[in-house]
Amino acid sequence: MHADGGAPRAPSVKPPPDRLYGRIKSHTLRPRQRRLLDETLPRLRFDIAQAEDPVAVFATDIDELWLEVGFGGGEHSQAQIEANPRVGLIACEVFELGLCSLLSRLAPNEAEATAPLPGNLRVWDDDARTLLRALPDGCLSRLFLMFPDPWPKLRHAKRRFVHPALLAELARVLKPGAEWRIASDDPTYQAWVAEVLAAQNQFRVAPPATERPEGWPPTRYEAKALKAGRAPLYWSAIRSA
Repeated sequence: MHADGGAPRAPSVKPPPDRLYGRIKSHTLRPRQRRLLDETLPRLRFDIAQAEDPVAVFATDIDELWLEVGFGGGEHSQAQIEANPRVGLIACEVFELGLCSLLSRLAPNEAEATAPLPGNLRVWDDDARTLLRALPDGCLSRLFLMFPDPWPKLRHAKRRFVHPALLAELARVLKPGAEWRIASDDPTYQAWVAEVLAAQNQFRVAPPATERPEGWPPTRYEAKALKAGRAPLYWSAIRSA
């Protein structure tokens, strides 16, 4: 904090463009992957037309609503719904192989259209920012951003999800006391997160943990980082009242 009691000035960067960057489609999908996207994904896809009452989209009674942005291979999302059956999780991912990775563990081969699916999971396969804008105020109890694309070049900083221009939207959808979890192993992104979070007053932020806290399921990206000798940091940002 500054001596005058105000927060440090946010880093100067252009607002995030209203478009997606990076790969969405991969090489030609195998038949099993195609069936997962054509038959399983529609059964779990979050209906944005019901975003004003997001709890109603789940096939089971839930007590809280959580959101994961960019679930990658889906290990973290799957672990969370299995450990928290009374929580509804909206898991966001646009990359087809990531979607297939999660869906393949939920639907057995040849049962993509019929296998029972978790009632407390919904998948959003489009830009997470579009979904955030549609959600009502204070609906989320927890938000996850696990090992996002760091966009390490300075000219790409505007593409980072942790962005000064997005904080107000995140604060709007998170209820007071809600937790925003962030993990990254990239030094440039780590410094960026620290700078952005230091220059705001919507969240209370403790120094990041250097080891994965209890209750934070592991991901393949964390394992890859540790194997390569990179040191992840783990932030817990609490929405201010």
